[in-house]
Parts: sequence; structure tokens; C-alpha cells
Amino acid sequence: MFNMFKSLWLYRYFVLSSIRNELVSRFARSKLGGLWMIIQPLSQVLIYALILSNILAAKLPGIDNKYAYAIYLMAGLLAWNLFSEIISRSLTLFIEQGNIMKKMSFPRITLPTIVVGSCGLNNILLFISMMGIFLLLGHQFSFVTFWLIPLTFIVIMLALGIGLILGIMNVFIRDIGQAIPIILQIWFWFTPIVYPESIIPESYRHLLALNPMYHITNAYHQVLVYNQMPDINGLISVFFIACVLVLVSLFLFRRASAEMVDVL
Repeated sequence: MFNMFKSLWLYRYFVLSSIRNELVSRFARSKLGGLWMIIQPLSQVLIYALILSNILAAKLPGIDNKYAYAIYLMAGLLAWNLFSEIISRSLTLFIEQGNIMKKMSFPRITLPTIVVGSCGLNNILLFISMMGIFLLLGHQFSFVTFWLIPLTFIVIMLALGIGLILGIMNVFIRDIGQAIPIILQIWFWFTPIVYPESIIPESYRHLLALNPMYHITNAYHQVLVYNQMPDINGLISVFFIACVLVLVSLFLFRRASAEMVDVL
């Protein structure tokens, strides 16, 4: 495991240049450039806000803003988009990079690192744009916002652990690549992002605790929407789960790396 991280450090410039090249190539010959990274999620917010804001705005207590629902929605999507993007890209990572893995000798661990770096950069740009929109809507912030740094780290660890395990399994069982997008879509709607948890019947609300993304999106809402400290107890359990998943994924990655090249 130590050798894996050592090789990653030795190839750090390769990782950084790959992230930069990916960003540049993605928007080559594009007039709007990096704006496309934020147009899609913001258009999603606009659609949901126009359709559901009048229905749900009255059910968001504690927010003295007529755009309360849009603010609530953007905060939750900021967490979910990072989570789902890392998983989705990790899912097909080794299949897409199969030729490179066969022809070039380099630490394979750099591949998921590049994905995390690229997705993290996208999330930072999305966050900056959302902060600008929040200010335009008259929403205020406090020093509690700095909680987003550890929260983002937890999201990345959880998504990387899940995504890396699924990406390895997808090399050997391609049905996984077809099933996971459907599961992510179901998972999204079972997480209070588009709707507040208050609309869920009280008798079923306790089941939310079983969803790790509930604790994360709830923390994002507390920090960005209500300017409150997040619930530490729920986040500790998610952080522990994320650490276990990352360790398991790295173990599987180390064991299956050579076999994946043969299969690909």
C-alpha cells in the first residue's frame, strides 16, 4: 500500500498535467469553455425550481427568502453531483483506458486519482458559481461555510471507494456498468435533495439514517442553507464507512490490476 502512494507521488506531475489536458481538450473549440461545467447542473436547478418551488417553498422553515427552494436544491446538488460524477466516471475508467494500460507502463493508481482531481475541479467551479447565485438571491453566509472542506473530502472518499470497487468489478462483469446508472437514479430520489425530509411520513423518516448520502446532503443543507454546524454524529459514521470502502477498493485494485489488463 505504501508503494502505491509512493509511486503516486513520483508521478504527481503526470497526474496534474493529465487533469489540465483533460480540462483543455474537453472545451477545445468551445466558445463558452468551462461554463459548460456549470450550465448543466444550474439548468437542472432552474427546471426543478420552476416546477416545484411553489409547492415546496412553504415547507422549508427557517429560510427567510422567497428563493428558499432554489437555494436548498442547489446546496444538495452540489454534494450529489460530485458523488455521482466520481462513481460514474470510475465505473468505466479501466475499460476506457484499457489500451493505455496495455501499452504503457505507469502506476495504475494514477487513473482514479486523475478522475478525482478532474471531478474535484468541476465541483470547485460549480461551488463558486453557486455562491455567486446565492449572493444574487440575497442569501448570506458565515464562517460555517468552511465546513464544506471536510464535507467535500468525505464525499470524495465515499464516492472513490464505491466507484473504484464497481469499476474493477465492471471489467469482469459488464452488467454492472448497465445497472449502476439506474441505481444512482433511484438513490438520488431516495435522498432529500429535490424535496425536504419533512414531507416524508414520520414513521419512515428513521430509514434515512441508513442512507450515507442523506447525512452528507443534510450537512450541506445545514451549512449552506441554514448557516449551522452539521450533525457530527451522522458524518462520523459516514466517514468510517468511506474509509473502509477506500481501503477495500485499494486492496482489490492492487490484487486485480494485472488481471484487469489481461481481461481488457
